[in-house]
Amino acid sequence: MAVEQLLNEREILLQIADGSQAAFAQLFKHYHSYVFAFAKKITHSEELAGEIVQDIFLKLWLKRETLGAIENFGAYLNRTVRNTSFNVLRQLAHHAKLNLKLSLDQTELEESTNKELDYRETKRLLSDALNTLSAQQRTVYRLCHQEGLKYAEAAEKMSISPQTVHEYMKLALQKIRIHFKKNGAGYQILIAVLFKFK
Repeated sequence: MAVEQLLNEREILLQIADGSQAAFAQLFKHYHSYVFAFAKKITHSEELAGEIVQDIFLKLWLKRETLGAIENFGAYLNRTVRNTSFNVLRQLAHHAKLNLKLSLDQTELEESTNKELDYRETKRLLSDALNTLSAQQRTVYRLCHQEGLKYAEAAEKMSISPQTVHEYMKLALQKIRIHFKKNGAGYQILIAVLFKFK
């Protein structure tokens, strides 16, 4: 997917490498729509694409000292979006397998001591993450993500609109991902910065 180069891009990358937030804001404003569109094309999800935008620009800011060494930023960004998007899809596939494992009888998971320990730790992490959700978000997650209901079906059960179900699910997944990423403070700070630049 082609991307139009930013004017004075080399100079802007060097300024970002020196810590310029204004230059970073310029880079973000120019490229965030492209990153979103490309990520959405790969993942077929606006929610995931939005999170990928945040992840990529977080990593760019945290690794800003290396930006001056990038010869072709367009190609670098293209590769980064592609890799990040596929990593997110792989993580979701792993999460789906995890949910299946959690629904199985515990005796079926006791193939080895290590697997049992991994299972318990993952279950605890997921349980902790679910405890951070509001009652409504938890219900939507259970109905849609664990029981497999469509948003319209969950909305009917809960006597709310499908759009509200969508919003609850979006918030629930964001909270769960943040909990599993274990780097909340730095992540939240950058998101606040990005929103300020929009």
